[in-house]
Amino acid sequence: MAPHTPLTLRPAVDQLDALNRREISAVELLDEHVDVRNRLHDSINAVVSVDIDAARVAARDIDNRRAAGEPVGPLAGLPMSIKDALATEGLRTTGGAIELADQVPTADAATVSAVRRADAVVYGKSNLPRWSGDIQASNDIFGTTNNPWDLTRGPGGSSGGAAAALATGMTSVEIGTDIGGSIRLPAHFSGVCGHKPSFGIVAQDGYVDHLSWGAANADVNVVGPMGRTVADVSLLLDVLTGPSHDLSPAWQLTLPAAVPAEQARVGAWLDDPACPITPEVAAVIDAAVAALEADGCVVDRAARPAHDFADVYRIGMPLVSAAVSPGRTDEEFAGLLARIDDGDEMLAMRAGATTMRHRDWLLLAEERTARRRSWADFFTRYDILLAPVAFTAAFEHQTQGNLYTRTLPTSMGDRAYADLIAWTTQFGYVYLPATVVPAGWTPDGLPVGIQIVGQYLGDRTCLAMAARLENLLGGYRIPPIALA
Repeated sequence: MAPHTPLTLRPAVDQLDALNRREISAVELLDEHVDVRNRLHDSINAVVSVDIDAARVAARDIDNRRAAGEPVGPLAGLPMSIKDALATEGLRTTGGAIELADQVPTADAATVSAVRRADAVVYGKSNLPRWSGDIQASNDIFGTTNNPWDLTRGPGGSSGGAAAALATGMTSVEIGTDIGGSIRLPAHFSGVCGHKPSFGIVAQDGYVDHLSWGAANADVNVVGPMGRTVADVSLLLDVLTGPSHDLSPAWQLTLPAAVPAEQARVGAWLDDPACPITPEVAAVIDAAVAALEADGCVVDRAARPAHDFADVYRIGMPLVSAAVSPGRTDEEFAGLLARIDDGDEMLAMRAGATTMRHRDWLLLAEERTARRRSWADFFTRYDILLAPVAFTAAFEHQTQGNLYTRTLPTSMGDRAYADLIAWTTQFGYVYLPATVVPAGWTPDGLPVGIQIVGQYLGDRTCLAMAARLENLLGGYRIPPIALA
């Protein structure tokens, strides 16, 4: 990165170094990030709720403690926004739902508490779709977030505001959530990094995904770190990893050490007839894997688990639909009951999964366990699997229909919008960790990410390989709008 690059666009670890060297104060760094947010807000609309006064108080306290030689946390002075699906004490949290437009929580989500204890400076909330339920970041309260690489397109979802804020330097790091790809898809569409942790290693307490939020954890869902670089994501993961409040008296976790990237046994699943990748994206992914091979890594491009890709449509997507069903209104639920036998296969799946009996859910979860065992067997032979994130790069804003009724025009013809989550749900519903880093850009100048998947609890191995790919491929690039 060029020496003259603004500090707000540099890695968070560089910002921490500048803070620790007293080259900039926490208050000054906060003000620089807020200035970026204000300058680009009308164009990007990423950080939608702010409390600058409270953030300045926190930043000033950190500056005073540093000056006095007192201990500070590992994120001390880093300004950050947080996805609006996570509760923030004293700062409006809506989940993107109009019913919660004026909600101000009295307690932080567990992950927000963690970054505050680490002395991050939380100044705002990033945009998302209603109940985190779309691959765009748009809702009736705050409107639509635009992709920094092309304002006619979205940054992905549901952590789209988070990704756009990172790409443009409005935040140093971010906390997203991911149930069907909501960290990984925005990282891919916006040209940043994100990590979907192994299910259960980061507390979900304070996740706002329906009106009576907070009483239970959502199946499949995880909370995880986003950043411009793998080092930033790794730093934040160390802060976020921890138990939910009720398990904290006894719960401990030590993630296995990373398999060194130079020693990792690598497989690649780069396309599949069940969800084919567009030529523009396929070319970028193939070149990324070729670069890894040229660097001396042996990649088995025929590596596959014992089950079919298409199982994601029969098991994975229904489990995701069931997990998000509490966010459906009574009217929506009744409407879905009436569509169980719909002629549209995707809509019928959604309707049946959202309204299924508990017995049916248990039988589906049993099939998931079989797929988890299939993956466990796969990872006795491989340490890493490389895969696409989505079949296309960032798409133009979609305002009609919903996740299950929209179609997207592509160079391969119209595709089902719901197919956007097929490559992410493939690994998410079975609880595997996955890191996304920029792999390259399409001829039209749109980012393309690559998904680096590991065995359950193999998060550090994913991150190690992600760092190798980041170094080989160049990693994050600054969108021109951020320097305009």
